Amino acid sequence: MKPLKLGAAALLAVALSAAPAFATGPSTRDNVIAFLRQITGNHTVSGVHNKEPLSNPSQYTAQAHAITGKWPGLWGGELGFTSTDIANRQTMVSQARTEWANGSLVNLTWHMCRPDVATCQFDGGVNGSRLSDSEWSQLITNGTTLNNDYKAKLDTAVPYFQQLKDAGVPVLFRPLHEMNEGWAWWGGRPGANGSAKLFQITHDYLLSKGLTNIVWVWNVKDTDANNGSAGAAGFYPGDNYVDVASLDPWDHGFPTSDWYQAIVNVSHGKPVSLAEVGTVPSPSQLAAQPNWTWFMIWSDYLTSANSPGGLQATFSSARVLSQGQFTIPAGGGTPGGGQITGVGGKCVDVAGSQTANGTAVQLYTCNGSSAQSWTVPGDGSLRALGKCMDVTGQGTANGTKIQLWDCNGSGAQQWVAQSDGRLKNPQSGRVLDVPGGSTTDGTQLQIWDANGNAWQLWHLPA
Repeated sequence: MKPLKLGAAALLAVALSAAPAFATGPSTRDNVIAFLRQITGNHTVSGVHNKEPLSNPSQYTAQAHAITGKWPGLWGGELGFTSTDIANRQTMVSQARTEWANGSLVNLTWHMCRPDVATCQFDGGVNGSRLSDSEWSQLITNGTTLNNDYKAKLDTAVPYFQQLKDAGVPVLFRPLHEMNEGWAWWGGRPGANGSAKLFQITHDYLLSKGLTNIVWVWNVKDTDANNGSAGAAGFYPGDNYVDVASLDPWDHGFPTSDWYQAIVNVSHGKPVSLAEVGTVPSPSQLAAQPNWTWFMIWSDYLTSANSPGGLQATFSSARVLSQGQFTIPAGGGTPGGGQITGVGGKCVDVAGSQTANGTAVQLYTCNGSSAQSWTVPGDGSLRALGKCMDVTGQGTANGTKIQLWDCNGSGAQQWVAQSDGRLKNPQSGRVLDVPGGSTTDGTQLQIWDANGNAWQLWHLPA
């Protein structure tokens, strides 16, 4: 079977191999997002969090290596809340740069003190210091004292994110985590002016500081509070603010099916992850819920909630990617347009070069026209003539036709390049297909179950 040709500029490029392939060069958030889309449904990155003290920012990662013989594929760090830890942020950020250079993804969590408190302890500072409704209203109102205090607290982290940006390190940042539960001062407030609003403010403020290296990770917990899994969507800040949707399954263990489906549904085709776990997911559990793109074991739970055998079984699974088993493409930006070729050497083509919504996407003799010039912008879409390749009517059934449509970020417009050469639509679980393998000009493309046929293999633009 001929593999998918993955050009150097294609943001969907990813290499999965047994040989070390480290992410040593500068990269962008789009590269990381594209990689996560790429592995959705087939691989999960291993991860371990390193909580305080920030003076020893990789102690739990080292423990994982000692037990499993593998370095986790995701390193988790903390921005800190005590005066001692805040003073050691530089140590932590330097470790983040090292972990990225060694080939691991970088994830940062922030147990933040109240906006009007510079440093604090966890109990009574992060946990148990709930704002009154009046204070909350001030917090989310631009220009008030609490709003300015909050932005000033964000400012303390800006230089560290900037260092990572300058070094070409994208950061999976998970602010205001577990926001659907009220243990932290930022959580437990559903609705448009609740916890999600503060996430939006955080996103917009840090973006205004030029921190374009942040991959925004939204997070909830599997709590029964606030209507449980059915209420998770009430905390979602919106697709323009979220790159990855994540769950911390503490209350019910490995996610129940309703929580898994709730996160998949609210993500609208974006990658999903297990941002905190105590007990490591088993290979069979990851196969049963295949869309999780990473798991992150929470620090000391590595040994207190896991056996060496359990950790070794998961870290050695063919499904799980650790350091040295994947690479993130270097560089960034949207590659120039190019042809997508398939069976018979023919091209993916927009019928008649028309731009009307619903125009058929078909197979046609390659001719160099703009109707055959596709870009891969790194958001999961494939674009030509200013519009997106789309599964008609959000369909998921075998035989659903492919069309051109206004780009809208829906699951019908998500395409993930598989390592075996197929283009998968995660929403349907099916792949781009030529009906019956026909090479007749004008054959409209469709989605179909992945199989061994050559007419499901595609070459993206170089």
